[in-house]
Amino acid sequence: MPTDTDRSSGRPTRAIAAASLAEPRFVRLTLLGVALAFLGLFLALPLAVVFTEALRKGVACYLEAVSEPLACAAVRLTLLAAALAVPLNLVFGLAAAWAIGKFEFRGKQVLLALIDLPFSVSPVVAGMIYVLIFGLQGWLGPWLDARGIRIVFAVPGIVLATLFVTFPFVARELIPLMQEQGTAEEEAAITLGANGWQTFWRVTLPNVKWGLLYGVILCNARAMGEFGAVSVVSGHVRGLTNTLPLHVEILYNEYQSAAAFAVASLLALLALVTLAAKSAVEWRARRQMRAALAPPKEQCRV
Repeated sequence: MPTDTDRSSGRPTRAIAAASLAEPRFVRLTLLGVALAFLGLFLALPLAVVFTEALRKGVACYLEAVSEPLACAAVRLTLLAAALAVPLNLVFGLAAAWAIGKFEFRGKQVLLALIDLPFSVSPVVAGMIYVLIFGLQGWLGPWLDARGIRIVFAVPGIVLATLFVTFPFVARELIPLMQEQGTAEEEAAITLGANGWQTFWRVTLPNVKWGLLYGVILCNARAMGEFGAVSVVSGHVRGLTNTLPLHVEILYNEYQSAAAFAVASLLALLALVTLAAKSAVEWRARRQMRAALAPPKEQCRV
């Protein structure tokens, strides 16, 4: 049987384990330097280049590039696609996570596989699928065209493509969390007389609120930065079906590098805001978890 000390040396086994895991100082400094160099080369440097090139011709040119009508139209369409995709993904993610994490049913593994499908399918392939289904030469294209309904090369196609590539994010953040929490609290609430809706709003949802917010942040970031699927279904109609990433591509292909970097800086700012929001949510969640696990303070005796 294991003992608290190592029989050969008499040292505590935990101390031996800690000593075996301790690395020399130069090794730790080397690993830290490699990590910082990697972050600086592949993250900080490109970000600095984007803002440097965006402001290379001055603030006036920068403001003109981000405020021109075509850029404003791209911003509006990007915000519209995210505003429609994120709430729908929120509802789907909550429903799927609640069903998978709290109940047992046939086809559960199939549903999990379908949720992970956008992670394994290329966004370009997803866009092509929508074209084959809703395009003029597709399965439903002639029927939709006869009724004056346009999906591909219009705003609905962009929203559908954005929905496809972003719908796993909320569900995948909530499913492990709900599975880890189990069903004890929900069963206790039902035993005390709560119905299903009350149990969800007062027990399940408060327990996963930080994971839900984290998933929404990631979903919104992906929705605003999606390029592949949206590029296939948009048609690149300026002022109508161009999102911010597509607008950046067009400007760069036309050798308007300063304007392209200026619009790209908006996406970079979005990434920084998303990173800050993600870090704030993680910090708040860790703080709340530590507060819940901390032993209660003893009341002062009179």
